[in-house]
Amino acid sequence: MTDQEPLTLAALKLQWIDVLYDLEANHRTAWLALFDGRLASLEDDVLVLDFVDATKMAGVHGYERGSKPSFLEAMSDSIERVTGRRITVTTTRDV
Repeated sequence: MTDQEPLTLAALKLQWIDVLYDLEANHRTAWLALFDGRLASLEDDVLVLDFVDATKMAGVHGYERGSKPSFLEAMSDSIERVTGRRITVTTTRDV
């Protein structure tokens, strides 16, 4: 994998629906906790999900379980299955 170009945020956004479908099929509980996360940034193979949405509510969605390590690992697994790239997933709460 060292000869591959890094995965960009733009490229991941193009495949995000497929990532979410994969996550739902393989770990529905993680999908429930993470599906409404916004892709905030992707740098050095670390994806940050943000749950603040001013059109829905004033603050974060309150799903503290969204940063549960096993859920973030499941999301990393789905991203790898769809893109072929292994990245770390975190949330703005964890940054």
